[in-house]
Amino acid sequence: MRITFVLPHAGLAGGIRVAALHARELHKRGHEVTAVSLPRRRPDLKSRMRQFLRMGAWPVTQPEAPGHFADVPFEHRVIDTYRPITADDVPDADVVIGTWWETATWINDYPASKGAKVHFIQHDETQFDHHEEDYRERVEATWKLPMHRIVVAGWIKDLAAARYGVSDVTIVSNGVDTDMFNAPPRTKSWPPKVGVMYATSHFKGTDISLEAVRLARQGFPRLQFVAFGAHQPMDELPVPHPAEFHVAPEQDKLREIYASCDAWLFGSRSEGFGLPVLEAMACRTPVIGTPTGIAPDVLTNDAGIFVKPQDPLDMAKAIERVCRMTDAEWKRMSDKAYAIARKHTWGRSYDAFEIELEKAAAGKVVAA
Repeated sequence: MRITFVLPHAGLAGGIRVAALHARELHKRGHEVTAVSLPRRRPDLKSRMRQFLRMGAWPVTQPEAPGHFADVPFEHRVIDTYRPITADDVPDADVVIGTWWETATWINDYPASKGAKVHFIQHDETQFDHHEEDYRERVEATWKLPMHRIVVAGWIKDLAAARYGVSDVTIVSNGVDTDMFNAPPRTKSWPPKVGVMYATSHFKGTDISLEAVRLARQGFPRLQFVAFGAHQPMDELPVPHPAEFHVAPEQDKLREIYASCDAWLFGSRSEGFGLPVLEAMACRTPVIGTPTGIAPDVLTNDAGIFVKPQDPLDMAKAIERVCRMTDAEWKRMSDKAYAIARKHTWGRSYDAFEIELEKAAAGKVVAA
């Protein structure tokens, strides 16, 4: 098949990473893959002025690490300016995939020669931080478009039926690369150590996890803390010191970070999937998390610890519980987390995604 991925800015976001993994695998399987994306958006004068008034200094644009579509083995076109990607920007194909609600609106206007239209949905996209007054209405309108829909989790399929009356949706769950993310059996470290993925979007709940670390240190002042993120921490969301912080770490380093921890913190208010949950578990690190994204499906039977949403004190208590565990108690939880993660392979996800694209190309499924 000839397959086109239409993307927003192809940076370091988790959803972009998932799209890149599928695109690489499809290319590896012999399909003709093209990715078309936007350049990085520069803040407009209004945004810069708002930040100046808040911080007392003009914002400095941070250099960006290469995104997940950097150095892919297929064609990746970055269009000239930040604007809608039109039919003239993409090649003729058998399937064209919108990877974000706005890209779905763009591909809806493409002629049939650009391919059967697929909307790949990785979150409740109304939850993202945007200032446009009609943002929610515009996102919700994409559920009425005549497209083949693929979602990454059962809760999104349930949302589609309950909120939008759309039932023709296929779940293709994400996986974890168990060759990349793994670790040998180990015992709990001393002093204990917890980690988190640092992200500034409100729904990611990084503020909750950071506050939980501060609270937990009242009882365990030697608690170690590590984080990684796409950029240095922002003044508005400082990390508790002392802390070890890694900017855009390579995958091998990421594995080391996960495997160095006794618990991984997942404080999301809302989450499409939550890849760090499975990645940490595959590195034998139990997760302390809120019941969102993939967490309700995998933090079961004492393979992790659920905490109340938006409750840093409850998360702090869970951290303290891990700190007090014996080596044997912690190892049982670690082994269970590892066993569950091993069942969620990318191979199964790749197979299912490819099958859905073949169905779309053949016109076998058209969402209502």
